[in-house]
Amino acid sequence: MFAMLRTIFWALVLLLALSFFGISIQAIVNSPAGQANLNFIHSLLLQVWQWATFWIRPPL
Repeated sequence: MFAMLRTIFWALVLLLALSFFGISIQAIVNSPAGQANLNFIHSLLLQVWQWATFWIRPPL
């Protein structure tokens, strides 16, 4: 419980720090470079998931 509250606290601090420096998360995510980065991370996570599930539970 305490770890979750601590994580939420630090996430809020990070958001406040980003807004203090004028960085908009929405602008980053909606930009073409942001979309390309998100797509890359998504495909990378899918590959890792497929690799992990193959080794954890091999196909019959």
